[in-house]
Amino acid sequence: MGKVKLKSSIKNDKYTNYVYESFDIQNREETEVEVSFNLSEAKNFVWNIGVIYGSSGSGKTTILKRMGELSKSVFDYEKPLISNFDWLEPKDATLLLTNMGLSSVPTWLRPFHLLSNGEQYRAELAYKVGKAKENEVILVDEYTSVVDRDVAKSMSFALQKYIRKTNKKIILASCHYDIMEWLMPDWTCSPQKGGALERGEWLRQGRPQIELQVSRVEYGAWNFFKKHHYLTENANKSCKFFLFEWNNKPVGMVAVINQPRKGCTNGFAISRIVVLPDFQGLGLGVKLSEYSAAMFKYMGGKIYIKTVHPALGIYFNNSDDWRGTTFNGKVSQHAKYDKNAKSRLERVSYCHEYIGEGISGYEELLKPIKEMREAKSLTLF
Repeated sequence: MGKVKLKSSIKNDKYTNYVYESFDIQNREETEVEVSFNLSEAKNFVWNIGVIYGSSGSGKTTILKRMGELSKSVFDYEKPLISNFDWLEPKDATLLLTNMGLSSVPTWLRPFHLLSNGEQYRAELAYKVGKAKENEVILVDEYTSVVDRDVAKSMSFALQKYIRKTNKKIILASCHYDIMEWLMPDWTCSPQKGGALERGEWLRQGRPQIELQVSRVEYGAWNFFKKHHYLTENANKSCKFFLFEWNNKPVGMVAVINQPRKGCTNGFAISRIVVLPDFQGLGLGVKLSEYSAAMFKYMGGKIYIKTVHPALGIYFNNSDDWRGTTFNGKVSQHAKYDKNAKSRLERVSYCHEYIGEGISGYEELLKPIKEMREAKSLTLF
């Protein structure tokens, strides 16, 4: 069992004398803090994620500092966020940010100081994790202390996926226990419980279920989401807009448009999918699109999706619920001409039809907009 003793001399003055007289303090020359911990057992098994937890002042940071230098990130405020990851190739930088739950393309182009607190925290984590050398243990203090608790959960799930995928090691110090079932750590340690390493069953339990609420909303609600869409902010007003919420917080939006095709008068297309940056990394984008498609499938519709986002496209290619159309994997017919390169940009499109099961119980959400307005059954939120 390791022990760390922190001592400091007391510079006495009238304030300290007041404390001595009021509370009968015996030692008036120095103050001492003792922190116990034992992480030696971590050498006996393979692990990726460890968490040191406890209340403020319990000694978490003290233990962390005994394990090495705390990871740091340094951002150039003049550069777009993605340009700060210049030790990576551009494609690898986009994959790192996406895997760490920062998949919003507009966010990549903003400087660090224009990001939200949640985005800044994810960016800092991505920087620290991406910079880590082989066999280096990443040390992060005050984990999720400055973000909303639901954001902390989604961030934790994205982080643990990437850490395990790349087989890296990270130790996080946090005063919050609600992140454990999302991080699914291989071990934990609490100074308040004697500092012994504890093996948990988090991985076996798996990630908690996320229950979302869906409602039909007016076109004006798109204004809240449009700046986070990876292509254009425009959306056709004739779309049906579906809002998804988690614990009464907006999480994402899907817009579906009527798109009759030859031999298919009841055709639809998913026109827009947006998951707010705070909730990226949970895999919600594909789930929202499948959920929306299943609602239309139950009503007899055929629903399609076209995207140039590689992460979405690869998922649809590998899913049994989606079938590639004849245009899948081909260069978009709307590829833009690059004046500098004197050529067309080779932007691959992923085109699929939803062939999964339909879901019932949401017929009210698919009614004509005029009928819903008259019944006052949709709002801006």
